Amino acid sequence: MAKSSSLNVRVVEGRALPAKDVSGSSDPYCLVKVDDEVVARTATVWRSLSPFWGEEYTVHLPLDFHHLAFYVLDEDTVGDLAPRDISGTSDPFARVFWGSQSLETSTIKKTRFPHWDEVLELREVPGAPSPLRVELWDWDMVGKNDFLGMVEFSPKTLQHKPPNGWFRLLPFPRAEEDSGGNLGALRLKVRLVEDRVLPSQYYQPLLELLMDSVLGPAEEDTASPLAVLEELTLGDCRQDLATKLVKLFLGRGLTGPFLDYLTRREVARTTDHNTLFRSNSLASKSMEQFMKLVGMPYLHEVLKPVLSRVFEEKKYIELDPCKMDLGRARRISFKGAPSEEQMRETSLGLLTGYLGAIVDAIVGSVGRCPLAMRLAFKQLRRRVEERFPQAERQDVKYLAISGFLFLRFFAPAILTPKLFDLRDHHADPQTSRSLLLLAKAVQSIGNLGQQLGQGKELWMAPLHPFLLQSISRVRDFLDQLVDVDGDEEAGAPARALVPPSATVREGYLLKRKEEPASLATRFAFKKRYFWLSGETLSYSKGPEWQMRTSIPVSHIRAVERVDEGAFQLPHVMQVVTQDGTGPPHTTYLQCKNVNELSQWLSALRKASAPNPDKLASCHPGAFRSARWTCCLQAERSAAGCSRTHSAVTLGDWSDPLDPDAEAQMVYRQLLLGRDQLRMQVLEDSSMNTTLEADTGKACPDVLARQRAAAARLLEVLADLDQAHEEFQLQEQGRAAPGHLRP
Repeated sequence: MAKSSSLNVRVVEGRALPAKDVSGSSDPYCLVKVDDEVVARTATVWRSLSPFWGEEYTVHLPLDFHHLAFYVLDEDTVGDLAPRDISGTSDPFARVFWGSQSLETSTIKKTRFPHWDEVLELREVPGAPSPLRVELWDWDMVGKNDFLGMVEFSPKTLQHKPPNGWFRLLPFPRAEEDSGGNLGALRLKVRLVEDRVLPSQYYQPLLELLMDSVLGPAEEDTASPLAVLEELTLGDCRQDLATKLVKLFLGRGLTGPFLDYLTRREVARTTDHNTLFRSNSLASKSMEQFMKLVGMPYLHEVLKPVLSRVFEEKKYIELDPCKMDLGRARRISFKGAPSEEQMRETSLGLLTGYLGAIVDAIVGSVGRCPLAMRLAFKQLRRRVEERFPQAERQDVKYLAISGFLFLRFFAPAILTPKLFDLRDHHADPQTSRSLLLLAKAVQSIGNLGQQLGQGKELWMAPLHPFLLQSISRVRDFLDQLVDVDGDEEAGAPARALVPPSATVREGYLLKRKEEPASLATRFAFKKRYFWLSGETLSYSKGPEWQMRTSIPVSHIRAVERVDEGAFQLPHVMQVVTQDGTGPPHTTYLQCKNVNELSQWLSALRKASAPNPDKLASCHPGAFRSARWTCCLQAERSAAGCSRTHSAVTLGDWSDPLDPDAEAQMVYRQLLLGRDQLRMQVLEDSSMNTTLEADTGKACPDVLARQRAAAARLLEVLADLDQAHEEFQLQEQGRAAPGHLRP
């Protein structure tokens, strides 16, 4: 048995943030911390006091975590210490205040990672106990010194728990006053889910009901677990549930029947073909999450080359005359002053160039689209053709597929590449506008041009000829996409979304040599290209090199951050490995930013999750100059001074399948509808009024089957209730060992 805790966080937007740059604006980003461990960082939104991030994270946590914190920071002004000099460093010194007394440390020149190790002695004076305040300042030869931050400790803290460790620097007490008494606002959406996951055998009856339900008649089903879930689950929970269900059926090799079951129910209750799959129903959300789970590598292969061009070329593109900035266009793209018509023609050429590359990449990707996706689209098309066979509705069979593939997959990824891991950062305002125009065009193509010329955006009209030419190519592409066989292969159970040998993360990192003899710290780190799979962490001098050094993932005992002061460098992590009973070995790796650091930490922790003998503690510093920089212990083999965070990971599409945790979430959702199920199925004999015989009476056989199914489902839920209660008693020491029955 295990306990799980997951945190769903949506960082939406900021509003009325204070200006931190000389331009009167800021470059804000948001950090998410759990127990002072940075678990996520949004992208930076440049030059904005009301940034929109719209980023969502699922964080897997240990149950004993204590606090969650959000920090909105300005890209230019935050490090360990903030750089205050034009050289990009500071000349820091510390002032200590206690009552009426104060002392100063020496000044350390040109560093953002000062280490003083000085003892300042202040004598107690009569009177009421005073707080202790430590201020950091940047010494300036000319003008006044710059304030860097402060830490304050109450008299109670000083008496009962003398401070010893790292503490976050706070702004000067007048900082809020300096910003007009308003530091702005941050809009968040946070949901914490804590649960007990039982051993696998307890979920088998529920899983059997789930699997059996997709093989029965979907249209008349009202009492199976899936029918109950579809009826009761709303909002964000529906998306989470869809992800869990898709993973469950992937693990059983029944994703095709599962999606087909939901599709049959959806088309059966749709009377207007124009609204088919346009709502956020369980069917729509399940297909959407299915594409993300199995199709993300395909998406990257198709879109990443073109989107990288858009980001790198930074062309000014605009078709809307109300938004055209001719002066800016002249500075960026033209030698003379362009007219509005010239601007439109230039933008049209750029747009069609990018769009042509996108359409070419999509229509040429039939063979690269995952087989499971192609088979799901084939089944979807067949159900739509059965429901809407009329000749005048021939486009419906195309729209059903393109509505998912173009409107819910390609277009959102083009609009916000950061949210699909296509880019590390959000686009700047100019590139973001270009992406919006491209996404609008791809949506129009996905709609097969049915809405061209409608609505308020008539300025898109110059693009219509290109869009209409692309539509016939898209129809041919969709025909080829569903022209596929291979039901047996697609029905094989999946042990994981990503095979153990597949690369889950790769890129350049700086690797520190194990024991540099005489090199300065900055030269001890060498640039290497790393690959991570479920089996090995390997590296070489470059991605094309054939010779690689490999570290077995099974040897990893801890993956943790390293204090910036350890090497006077930011974004460093350590990978602690041990081969059997041999001595531990630590590899230090530096990432280029905190976001990349969080992603590598999470990927390494997930890959090594099954490993036994994980370390409970480690050193967040480094052993240098015959002592640990974190706790100053002189023994290299000294026990770690900080607990590890092996359970803290970021959830994403490549998370391993976990049928027990997924089944537990389904069980919790079913509990919400248990009373309604009892009332409607067991007590209300008129429940299935939509199924009537010619006599006007509900079919007795159908009603009997539904009542039997409902009774069985309620029995399974009751057994799981009892199992949870007994495990809880056992945890509290009230039940004797062996009391539980599987």
